[in-house]
Amino acid sequence: MEDVKKRKMEDDNILINGQDFNSSSSSSQDHLRSLLDPLSKSQLVDLLSRLGSQYPSIAEEIKSVASADPVHRKLFVRGLAWNTTSETLCAAFRVHGEIEEGAVIYDKATGKSRGYGFITYKHMESTQSALRAPSKLIDGRLAVCNLACEGLSGVSAVPDLAQRKLYIGGLSPEVTTEVLLNFFGRHGEIEEGSVAYDKDTNESRGFGFVTYKTVEAAKKAVDDPHKTLGGRTIIVKLADTHKGKPPQTQLPAAVVPVPLPLGAGYPQAGKAHANTPPVGYSYPQNVPPYPTSSYTSPNTAPVPYPTQPPISYPPIPLKKDPIGPIGHPATAPVGMVQDMEPWIWKQFTESMDQNSQALFGDKGAEVLM
Repeated sequence: MEDVKKRKMEDDNILINGQDFNSSSSSSQDHLRSLLDPLSKSQLVDLLSRLGSQYPSIAEEIKSVASADPVHRKLFVRGLAWNTTSETLCAAFRVHGEIEEGAVIYDKATGKSRGYGFITYKHMESTQSALRAPSKLIDGRLAVCNLACEGLSGVSAVPDLAQRKLYIGGLSPEVTTEVLLNFFGRHGEIEEGSVAYDKDTNESRGFGFVTYKTVEAAKKAVDDPHKTLGGRTIIVKLADTHKGKPPQTQLPAAVVPVPLPLGAGYPQAGKAHANTPPVGYSYPQNVPPYPTSSYTSPNTAPVPYPTQPPISYPPIPLKKDPIGPIGHPATAPVGMVQDMEPWIWKQFTESMDQNSQALFGDKGAEVLM
């Protein structure tokens, strides 16, 4: 009985920064708040941790407040095998403490697992214990957990994830996740890794992913010349490179983008300029009006073209020599027999006369005669 009274007295008389605050004294809760308000977060955490270690009642109160919000007790688990059930999921995480709720998320249309689930512990200490060992091998797959309030952002926000995650291609169907992790575990500690399986058949798709905890381990795995697993030569490269985009590199902290100054008359970036004219200009600008008078064309008739007098050409003298058609001698064509019958020669000369008359008129006929 005396021990209980002594413990109550110790709880009622608390030393804060060397001063004694008795619960029955005139110091109210508002006064304590005014003293705690200027303190920083680190000072408050240090103060409460010292008080909790000295006074069990304060420690229980801190645990109760911390565990009241399920946000600090709920885990998001990804990378589950397609055949993992809610029972096997809870059994894997029950080693860290009592589970309040746990379930695998299934697709409503197909009724198949979506490859992730949630675990909610009863106490915050169990959640913190599970986060210290986030990777767990469940049904042949290496599942990873983080706080549900972070979601996938807790993974994508890691700056060097692109340099730690590897794509493993060319795997034989016999290679399981355990074999894959054992093979690449020689280069360093693995944070996450698994063989990719088909949702319908649960068979290997011939590739997988391995994420190391350090960039150095991932580099050693890429540079390793011995890349034979399951009797095949496998492909090992950065996962971002496999997607067709180069790995993202961070700029040094000292490199800060500096906006370029813009010339006068143009709106400055980041400044409101919707209803303000640019510097050096005034709107509306004064533009001289155009003349309203229309242009009139002169009422004059077009000048006619001058008539050209007819030009007479002198007649061309014709030679008296007998000519044939188109100015050629009236001789037999080359290659014809000159000693032809008289009646044939008469017909030939008559046809020549007719052609000459058609071309040159009567004068041509006279010349031939």
